[in-house]
Amino acid sequence: MVGEGAAMFQNRTDAGHRLAQRLTWLHDADVVVLGLPRGGVVVAVEVARALNAPLDVLVVRKLGVPAQPEVAMGAIGEDGVRVLNPGVLDAIGISPAALDRVEQAERAELERRVQRFRHGRDAESLAERTVVIVDDGVATGATARAACEIARARGASRVVLAVPVAAADTAAELRTVADEVVCVETPDLFMAVGERYADFRQTSDEEVVALLEGSAHILEGGHPQ
Repeated sequence: MVGEGAAMFQNRTDAGHRLAQRLTWLHDADVVVLGLPRGGVVVAVEVARALNAPLDVLVVRKLGVPAQPEVAMGAIGEDGVRVLNPGVLDAIGISPAALDRVEQAERAELERRVQRFRHGRDAESLAERTVVIVDDGVATGATARAACEIARARGASRVVLAVPVAAADTAAELRTVADEVVCVETPDLFMAVGERYADFRQTSDEEVVALLEGSAHILEGGHPQ
């Protein structure tokens, strides 16, 4: 039995394999898999391969508290989506001007990543399709909520949020924005996604680009290079 603070997954690839086993019921659906860069794309590759589905990215950026950037005040995403965390905003008392400065910086990084990862390619169409949004884990849920809103805005008929690990209370809250929330583990005591992985090294932009460029091989039954 895995203890509350113990690693649950060897790495993101292992987590992707285990997550894919929870999604076999989607085999016959018209599915698009969207990985949240960077680490979520590594997990999403395994899900896309298992479902024989196209893989794309959905770029979302956390709005971190200036003094504690790991704490999310909210998140922004493609198509101008912004989701705020009122509880955190009330607790820190940040001014609208300071919030705007954080958002502007993150918006610039978001646009850079969109260009880097897509190389000018159009985003995969989500209209009238089942969209599986994959990340390597969820703590506060701000980025996951933004991702679900973007998928809805792009016409997804069904939104499935799928992650290896999420805080139990956050997973419950996210069921208000996703049609299904699928988690391998939902520990009650949960501080950070990285603590649940034996290997949680940072994923590089180059790795994300390589995985996306190799995604065509998934549909052909091969393996991304």
